Amino acid sequence: MFNTHQMKEINYKAFVTKESDSGFINSIEELSTSNLKENDLVIKVSYSSLNYKDALSASGNRGVTREYPHTPGIDAVGEVVESNSSEFEVGEKIVVTGYDLGMNTSGGFGQYISIPANWAISLPKDLSGAEAMSIGTAGLTAGLCVRKLLMNDLSPDSGDILVTGASGGVGSVAVMILSKLGFRVTALTGKTDQIDYLKSLGASSVIMRSEMEELGKPLQKGIYQGGVDTVGGSILSNFISQTSQRGVITCCGNVASDKLQTSVFPFILRGVALIGIDSAESLLEVKKEIWNNFSSDWKLDLAKITKEVPLESLSDEIGKILEGNQVGRVRVNLG
Repeated sequence: MFNTHQMKEINYKAFVTKESDSGFINSIEELSTSNLKENDLVIKVSYSSLNYKDALSASGNRGVTREYPHTPGIDAVGEVVESNSSEFEVGEKIVVTGYDLGMNTSGGFGQYISIPANWAISLPKDLSGAEAMSIGTAGLTAGLCVRKLLMNDLSPDSGDILVTGASGGVGSVAVMILSKLGFRVTALTGKTDQIDYLKSLGASSVIMRSEMEELGKPLQKGIYQGGVDTVGGSILSNFISQTSQRGVITCCGNVASDKLQTSVFPFILRGVALIGIDSAESLLEVKKEIWNNFSSDWKLDLAKITKEVPLESLSDEIGKILEGNQVGRVRVNLG
C-alpha cells in the first residue's frame, strides 16, 4: 500500500518568469499547490541552486522552456509532503536534479514542486539539504566528469589535468574533487582576480583564458593528460590539441561557444578520448552513486564557494551568470 497523504491546498511563494510586451520579466508571486500538475510526489522545497540553464529559462530561452509563465529551478532538495509512490514516505528528505524539472515542469524556485518518483533520490544521511544545493546540478556534473575520467584509467600519476571555466560552478567543484583525489590540477579562468580563489580550492597552477582562446595547430605539444571542459569553442579545440597520449577530456558546457573546430589527428595519432556529459538525463543509479560519493569519499567543504540568497535576490544573480560573472555556487534559500 502506498504511503498516501492528501495535503490541503497551500499558497506558496515562487519566482515566476512571464512574457510581456517589453520582453520577459521576473517577479515573486503567490501560487497555489492546487495548480501543480498531478504527480507521484509533492515536495516542500527547502533549498534550490542557480545554474546556467535556470538563467536561460528565466530570460525566456525557448530552447529550455517552451511555455510561460514558468517557475525555473532545475535543482531542489526538500521533504515529501504527499506521496503516491511505494518508494518514498511522507516526511522523507529527497534531492532532485535535472530531468524536466525547471524546464517545462515548475521548478525549484518555488516552495512546492510536484514530480515523478523516478526523478527523486533519498538525500544521503551524511549530507544536509544546504550542502546538497551547494553541489546541485553543477556539482553533480563535475562529479559525473570525474567519474568518467576515473573509469578511463586517469589517475594522479597520469599527468597534469586541466579544468576550464574553473571559477564557475562546475569548474570550482571539479577542481576541488580532483585535487582531493590527488590530481595536479591546472585551472583556466578569464578572471585575474580569481587566481588566489582557485589555488585555495586546490589548483596547482592557474592560466588565463586568453592563453587558449586563439585557435592553434590541430596537433600541439602534449601538456595535459586530460580533464574537464566547461566552455567549448576554441578553448576546447586547443585543449584537445594539447592533450597527451591516451588522454581523456570530458565536455559539459558551451558558455564560450557551441562550435568545435578540430581534426582527427589527436584522436587517431594520440588516442585522445572526448566524452560528453549530460547530467540532466543521467541514469538515476549513476546520480545516486555520485550523491553517495559527495557524502563520503568526495566530501567537500563547500562554504567557501557558496553564496546563499533568498528568492528576492535571484534576478541579480541571474544577470551575473548570464554575463559570465558568477563565481562558485549560488544556493537559493526557499525560507
